[in-house]
Amino acid sequence: MSSTPQTAPAGSAPPSGRGDRLLNGIERLGNKLPEPFMLFLILFLVTGLVSTAMALAGVVVQVPGADEPTVIKGLFTGEGLTWLTTNLGQNYIGFPPLLTVLPILLAIGIAQHSGLLGAGIRKLFGSSPAWLLPYVVGFVGVVASIMADSAFVVIPPLAALVFKAAGRHPVAGLLGGFAAAGAGYSTNIFPTSLDALFAGITTSAMEALPHLETQSVNPVSNWWFNIASSLVLGLVAGFIIDRVIEPRVVRQGVSRDEVETDDADGTAGVAPAAEEEDMRAKLSREENRGLLLAVIAGVLLTAVILFAVLIPDSPWRNEEGGFLPKSPLLQSIVFIVFAYFVVLGLVYGWITGTLRSTRDAVAMMTEALKEMLPFIVLAFILGNFIALFNWSGIGAWIAVTGAEALEGIGLTGFPAVIGFILLASVLNLFIISGSGMWTIMAAVFVPMFALIGYEPAFTQAAFRVGDSATQVITPMNPYMIVLLGMLRKYEPGAGFGTLMSRMLPFVVPFWLVWTAILAVFFFLDLPLGPGNGIFLGN
Repeated sequence: MSSTPQTAPAGSAPPSGRGDRLLNGIERLGNKLPEPFMLFLILFLVTGLVSTAMALAGVVVQVPGADEPTVIKGLFTGEGLTWLTTNLGQNYIGFPPLLTVLPILLAIGIAQHSGLLGAGIRKLFGSSPAWLLPYVVGFVGVVASIMADSAFVVIPPLAALVFKAAGRHPVAGLLGGFAAAGAGYSTNIFPTSLDALFAGITTSAMEALPHLETQSVNPVSNWWFNIASSLVLGLVAGFIIDRVIEPRVVRQGVSRDEVETDDADGTAGVAPAAEEEDMRAKLSREENRGLLLAVIAGVLLTAVILFAVLIPDSPWRNEEGGFLPKSPLLQSIVFIVFAYFVVLGLVYGWITGTLRSTRDAVAMMTEALKEMLPFIVLAFILGNFIALFNWSGIGAWIAVTGAEALEGIGLTGFPAVIGFILLASVLNLFIISGSGMWTIMAAVFVPMFALIGYEPAFTQAAFRVGDSATQVITPMNPYMIVLLGMLRKYEPGAGFGTLMSRMLPFVVPFWLVWTAILAVFFFLDLPLGPGNGIFLGN
């Protein structure tokens, strides 16, 4: 793998190294996959054919805890076709992720498009001393998933801007910001729409085993695990930026002076991307005031919520007077997340002038939904695929058969979890959609792991580890092209091999450290979130 960027002569392509050839091979394989909607349509039809064949063969499965065996039902039978025609719409509208993602997305739309989220990130960047910047970039990059895919576009150039202003190498900020945002995409210290999306898919997958009693999964079921992961991974990203990426960029001959000024022959460096960005690292007086009042509004909202739930006989307590494992408070998580984003976004927008009327708020929420339209369309086939998987009984059959196979070979402990994480990491090279990949994997592994003793929330947490790290080295990630364009403003000869060599120092440590964090939770049997443990029956 080539680790030294080459400068291509005018009119010629950069040389192709082993890194480029490997990435090109991954890209060719990935491009052979159908686009997500067609992929799940094919899976739906395959499931229909397999279920019909199994139904005609009279296959049954005994699910632990069920009084009667589950009989496999076929889609292409009279019963199956009747089920499809009468439930097509319900399978779509009743798809659990839609119930949780859409309300939270509306609220995040106000927080994002009012400027609150961007201002918060710029505040963290602009107020940090030079020595601390790598760690701030690492932490902010990891938690930037709250902005969804916008993080891949906003964080890298802004990080390059503040690195240059602090006298550090802007390329290190650029690469570090992207790597942290991508490799840590599945975790956050705040509940996000991704948490709601994953929780909905996990809940749908467990419908394959309705007789098995498990803890319900909601947007904060992995919250404690996410907080620990975000803090540790932010430090890891900062260390790599500071001790590996920046020194290596300098050793490779791309000095900061070369970045700031063009060489006489125009081949060594170009004007930095930071000078072409209209984003400012420092906040205006109104923006600072808006952030302060938004934080005060958040504190007041917290006080109101605490008062409502802590008073004696609060209606948000469960029948035993507590909050765990189930209570109206935990069932109100979507509302609470919605309220925080809306209140803080409205206050910030009103103070800064980005939001003056209900019409502005509606426009911001509409814009957020527009950005989510591809998923809303994809959810039609996702919902029907999961529904067929569960209704036909194939999900239960695979879960029982797979659990028995794992137990038969003695692979039921943490090694099985590591194998699952590895599989997710490999698939992530080809299926960049987290929702699409989790839909496929959850349908099989959530029930299977439940049968060998793991809570659905734990399987979901393990998926997070494998879902993110490798997406910063695959050309299937469309934002890799965006990053390459940004990098070529500094290094005209950079190619995918250059990016891969720069991203690999993040991938392996992130994977190992994140797996180690999961192992700590696993072996100490720590709660993953409010009301959610690791092992069934605890």
